[in-house]
Amino acid sequence: MVSDVPNNKASVSPPDVGGSEDELASEENRVLEGEHKAVYRRDASGHYRMIPSEGWKVEEVVTTAAVAEFQRLAREARAAIQAGRASPLAFYMYERRLDPGSLAQAMGIMSWRVRRHLRPGPFSRLSPRLLRRYAEVLDMDTEQLKQEP
Repeated sequence: MVSDVPNNKASVSPPDVGGSEDELASEENRVLEGEHKAVYRRDASGHYRMIPSEGWKVEEVVTTAAVAEFQRLAREARAAIQAGRASPLAFYMYERRLDPGSLAQAMGIMSWRVRRHLRPGPFSRLSPRLLRRYAEVLDMDTEQLKQEP
């Protein structure tokens, strides 16, 4: 089979963002709490170098909004647990900033199964093995996972 794509590792390169290290746009980002993140920039010789950045305001706004949304979902899950409509898994999932899809991916199971386990009945019938896996992924003890938050 003949291919038109050259067998060359360097056939696709990231775009050149231009400028020098001094021109790197960076703003104070409260989300990073004074820490820096790595940004890669092409230097004068065309090589990529890591440059510390304090982030950008847009990044802070988006991250803050996402965290606020997970906090809202955790509060709603807590109320649903107290009303008997949700399992403790729902609260701990949102508290750890996960959604059913990302928790399913971390667990290695289908997302419909995670959504099912968010209900109190199916959650109460989980096998000890699956409960341990959830606890490991959520970085908590299995007994804590079974308790209402």
